[in-house]
Amino acid sequence: MMYRALKNFLVGEPLASSHRVHEKLPRWKALAIYASDALSSVAYGTDAVLIPLVAISIAATSWSLPIAIGIACLLLVLSVSYWQTIRAYPKGGGAYVVAKANLGVYPALITAAALLVDYILTVSVSVVAGVAAITSAMPFLYDFRVVLACFFITLITLTHLRGFRETGKTTWFSIPTYLFLVSLAALILTGFSKLALGSLVARAPLIHEVYPDISLFLVLYAFSSGCAALAGIEATAGNVPSFRPPEPRNAKITLAWVAILLGGFFLGVTALSHSLSILPSARETMISQLGRTVFGDGFLYYLLQLSTALILYMAANTSFSDFPRVCSLLAQDRFLPRQFASLGDRLVFSNGILILGFLAICLVIFANGVTYFLIPLYAVGVFFSFSTSQSGMVRYHLKHREKGWMGALVINGVGAGVSFVVLLVIAATKFSHGAWLILVLIPALVIWFRITREHYRKASVQLALSGEADFMKPIKHVVVLPLSGIHNGVVNAIRYAKSISQDVRAVYVELDEAQTERLQVNWAKLETGVELVVLKSPFRSVIGPIVKYIRDVDSESPTDMLTVVVPEFVTARWWENIYHNQTALMIRTALMFERGKVVTTVRHHLSR
Repeated sequence: MMYRALKNFLVGEPLASSHRVHEKLPRWKALAIYASDALSSVAYGTDAVLIPLVAISIAATSWSLPIAIGIACLLLVLSVSYWQTIRAYPKGGGAYVVAKANLGVYPALITAAALLVDYILTVSVSVVAGVAAITSAMPFLYDFRVVLACFFITLITLTHLRGFRETGKTTWFSIPTYLFLVSLAALILTGFSKLALGSLVARAPLIHEVYPDISLFLVLYAFSSGCAALAGIEATAGNVPSFRPPEPRNAKITLAWVAILLGGFFLGVTALSHSLSILPSARETMISQLGRTVFGDGFLYYLLQLSTALILYMAANTSFSDFPRVCSLLAQDRFLPRQFASLGDRLVFSNGILILGFLAICLVIFANGVTYFLIPLYAVGVFFSFSTSQSGMVRYHLKHREKGWMGALVINGVGAGVSFVVLLVIAATKFSHGAWLILVLIPALVIWFRITREHYRKASVQLALSGEADFMKPIKHVVVLPLSGIHNGVVNAIRYAKSISQDVRAVYVELDEAQTERLQVNWAKLETGVELVVLKSPFRSVIGPIVKYIRDVDSESPTDMLTVVVPEFVTARWWENIYHNQTALMIRTALMFERGKVVTTVRHHLSR
């Protein structure tokens, strides 16, 4: 009762299945929902490009804009590629669905593993970056960044457990996205206007006549770091059914706007920071530094930081919807425990939400609340799913050959090839910076998926009925009744044991000879008709001798069923359990994996 009351307080009263409805979204709401993950990456994308460059020299940061342009070109390729996915999969073309339908089981499992890792990292990166936006505006909170990040992840987890599933119904969800768009547009336009009018002095030209010589590896490293800004671009293709009719057309238009806004703002922030020679700082984000430079420390600056933090938390919400959904698909295919496919009291996949929240908190603690430590891990999972999804589309076009399939094949082929090349670049340049962990984790998850599927296959074969079941065949049955003494709780246990078998054996473990003699005398007076077996225990163990006796009985006289009936009294208050041994639990644990043995408890309730 106390558990149920606490659960209802935290996540709300259970909802009936009839409450599970889905809203069709207009484009302006869908943009706010599916763009939040992609657009939020502008908050840390420029930092990710500049950090490896500034580690070499300040002069090397002049490469930031050419690298950003390269990333914008990659964004264009991926966006056009996902247009084809929307057309081919009007019911939703998530990477797992596409890979499973076109590439087979193992590529689909690799994709699913990459997606799950990506979603965990999305939550961690987004929340940590959101906390960075807060601590940039309020530096006195910097030392509490890990605590703040864990608090916000817990808050988001509880929000989704309460049933924060139909995000489009809540118009206010759109406010953070559009507030961020307006604030960022004001920052970029005001910044370049002040540069043009001379209110701000440009410290570096946008285009250099001569760029400093740096290694190709460093350019690729900065490029691969910045590619984390492309995370979330695929969200629209996986949620086509949630749009208003005509769904594919509205999804394509929304995807186009996401790509335009993401590319424009990413290039704008990078160009403005380069012109003003804003450099990465461990304690203040690039967006914050730009805001202070352009707006000063007034209202507009704090509005920018607030909108940045809010959209980053909204981006984390996207993963809390997608991670449980992918887990449920895997569970339906028996690649994950079936509990992940079960809806909770609030009509959400509660198990997936809880696991995601827990793992994201662990990752935040591991990274000590620093965004850049997580970026090398982030990009690997993103481009794994990009590569397999686009490769699946190539196979789709070759198989179905629909109208215009040749052009679509070229588009998705380019998308697959570019994604795979970028994946190789990320793996090579970031291997020693943490990418190796993801490259190990994804195969490990795939192996676990296969082990889970094999377990369910074997269980299904062994549980299947072979021929007609004989329910009338009698069972040879022995009952063992462990005793700790003679009291009211034992009486009903003896009556129950005698009702299910003619062969009942009471067992007592001797720890004190005098006490054993008194018990034997009292047992004889009861005239139960049940044999009392006294077991010696030279090392004062209670459970060990009982379990050994049960096994000896089973081996000496093989039976169809051996039941252990444990007398147990239930305290009036839950906390009073600490005063009593948990014998039934320990016996049940010891015999859990042994065939033909049942442990049952006969309870005697104590009053207050």
